[in-house]
Order: sequence, then C-alpha cells, then structure tokens
Amino acid sequence: MSHSTKNRNPAYTPKDATPERRFPLRELVLFGALLAAVLAVYATMGAAYSTRMLVEAACYAILALGLTIQWGYAGQFNAGVMGFVALGGFCAMLFSVPVNEAFWGTELPGELGQVLLYGIAATLIVVGATKLDRFGVPKKLRTVLAIVIGVVLYLVVISLLRDVTSQIQSQAGFIGGFGLPAWVGWIVGGALAGGVGYFIGHVCLGLRSDYLAIATLGIAEIIKAFLKNSDWLTRGTATVSPLPWPTPGPAELGFTLSRAIYLSVTAVVIAVIFFLLHRAYHAPWGRMIRAIRDNEISSAAMGKDINKRRLEIFVLGCILMGLGGGMLGTFNSLFDPQGYLPLNHTFLVLVMVILGGPGNNLGTIFGAVAVYIIWIMSEPLALFLMQLAVALGENAFGWEAPSNMDSRALQARVLVIGMLITLVLRFAPKGLLPEKIKTHG
Repeated sequence: MSHSTKNRNPAYTPKDATPERRFPLRELVLFGALLAAVLAVYATMGAAYSTRMLVEAACYAILALGLTIQWGYAGQFNAGVMGFVALGGFCAMLFSVPVNEAFWGTELPGELGQVLLYGIAATLIVVGATKLDRFGVPKKLRTVLAIVIGVVLYLVVISLLRDVTSQIQSQAGFIGGFGLPAWVGWIVGGALAGGVGYFIGHVCLGLRSDYLAIATLGIAEIIKAFLKNSDWLTRGTATVSPLPWPTPGPAELGFTLSRAIYLSVTAVVIAVIFFLLHRAYHAPWGRMIRAIRDNEISSAAMGKDINKRRLEIFVLGCILMGLGGGMLGTFNSLFDPQGYLPLNHTFLVLVMVILGGPGNNLGTIFGAVAVYIIWIMSEPLALFLMQLAVALGENAFGWEAPSNMDSRALQARVLVIGMLITLVLRFAPKGLLPEKIKTHG
C-alpha cells in the first residue's frame, strides 16, 4: 500500500465518483409558476372547465413523452405524430362502442373476414415473390415479378373489399364496435401504433432526419385519409359518439367529479410511464441509446446494432403516442377522423417538447401542461383584450366593433404559440429544463 493511500482520510470520496447534487431551484420555480397558472385558470374559468383542460393536457403529456424519447433520446424527428394519435383514437372507438347487431346478425362479417384472408394471402405471395432470388431468379426479374404480382393482387382484393364494404354501408351503416372496456382499446391502440411504427421504421429509419420527417408526415396523412374515407369502419365524416368512459361519466357523477376521476387515471398512467422511462434512461440501455445519438460511428465500432436500437426507440415512442391518442379520444367521447390536424396533434406536441427540453422527461411533462394551458387560454384572453379595446375605442373614437371577434380571438392561439416557440428557440434552445447529461471519469 502506498504512503498516500495509507494516510488518506477514510471519509474522502473522489470528486468524479459521486456527482454533485444541486438544489432543484429551477424546477421548483417553474413548477410553482405552473401551479399558480393552474389555480388562476380554476379561479377564472371554473372547476369543470379547468379539470377538462388538465385531463387533455395530461393526455398530451403522454404524446409528448413518446416524442421526447424518439427525438430527445435517439435524435429521430417524427413529424407524423398525428397519424399515431389517430390510430389510438380509432382503437378506443372500435373496442368501446357497443356491438352493432345490424352488422353482426348478417352474413357480412363472414364475407368481410374472407376478403381479409385474401388480403393476407396476397401479402404473403408478394413477400414470397421478393425472395425468388434465393432460387436463382435474377434480382431485376424478381423485382419486376414482385411489382406485377403485387399490383394485380391489390386490384383483385380491393375490388372484393369494395363490394363488401358497400353492402355494409347500405345494410348496417358501419361495423360498430366490440363493446369492451375502453382501456382495452387504449392498449390495442398502443400496440397498433407500435406495429405501424415497426413497419415504418424498417422502411424509413435509414433516411436522414429531414427525410425521416417528410416520410412520417406523409404516412400520417395516409392514415388520416384511410380513416376518413372508410365509412364502413369509422363512419368517416359522420363521426362516432358518444364513446364510453372506463370511469363513471358526467351523467352519473357530474362534469367536475367525473373529470377529476378521469384525471386521476391519466395521472397514474403518466406516473408509471415516467418511472419506467426514468429507469430506462439511467440504465445501460439508455446510455447506449444516447451514445448512438451523439456518435453513431463510434457506437457501431463498439459492436452496437445501430438499426435495431433505433427501431426499438421509434416503436416505443409510437406506442406511447397510440396510448395517449386512445385516452384523449375516449375523454372527448368522439371519434372524428377530420379532427386530427397536424397543427393540433403534431406541431403542438413538438412545441411542448421544445419548451420543456428534449430528452428530459420531467421537462416534457412541464412543457405539455404549460403549452396546453397557453393554447387553451389564448382564445378567451385575446377575446377579453379585443372587447376591452373595442369598448375604449367606441367611447373615445366612435369605433365600430368587428363582427367576427370570436374567430379572430381563436386565431390568436397560433400567434401566441408562434411567439412562444420563437422566444424559446432564441433564449432557451435546449428547453427550460434541459437534458441532464452526467459525465464520468
């Protein structure tokens, strides 16, 4: 044993071995301000309205957590959040709406199932055609055969499907639901969004971040167009309502109490997700994901499977988006394919993540609640200011009040969010609660 080691104070700890813990002053100040804003909304807008706002903000927090692990953990810019939210809402509708006996009491389910089996068989045939090069078929010929077979089988299957769906619309309206608890639809919605994300990941994750954003945005629009035009499945523009809640609804307990119970359910879900993501972030898996994000070449040199890990994180984020979309759709008690808009369900979630801090789960939750409060309260606040200006103008200058102040106040949301994102990118580009990266050594 060396002389320095022998005389070392037993209470001494190397500086780098135990990271210094700072007092979370910024977190306390920001969340204190957020609590004050929530209390101000309750005081001015009432308990029922404010509780509804908090439930929707909590659902958006789940969406934002899904985006922050894709973008913050792995650097994957997903511009198609809207599509995965729509899938979650669709599953929540499909599994919770009562059974439609006008559909299930006929031969239509068997005919629809037969067409779906044809579609699965056609898919397997096309996949098999893409493997013909293993039997000595030239690759160019294999590609041509696969395309021709795929186009022919698609036209056959879509013709059969069109005949069945037209009968469903004329005889039953749409297929209805399964009459199961809403939380089953939430789980299936997350699984379906994850499955679609797995397919997209195989195709798009090899693209650069800007091309990945374009691809995911296009796929989200495809999902929305499919749900909007599939009247036999979703009633299209006619919408489906009401969607049953997994908790007692307003008819049983009143608006405030029922929404408070729903808020408690969403809070529990967020707490579980936050705990699991926190553990994963600080585990070796999380360090590996961040290493791939920061330096993909060196991570590959260390033997890490880059594509597999990127696919994992993309699918995980899509699962959370589908889950949040299902919970949001159930709470709104309405499924409207036209209601899923890039501004509301992609850009707004992106602003939440930017404001809170990409890669920081606590910051993402803060950003989701803060941005949603600003988004919702911008309209009544703008309307109040407009009415005040009109009143002063009428008394002092004889101004005439415009007839469309309500619509103008609604558009103030976009102005306020635009100003907010500009200020954040200028003065806090890493978010109000940036990601904490510990250094070792």
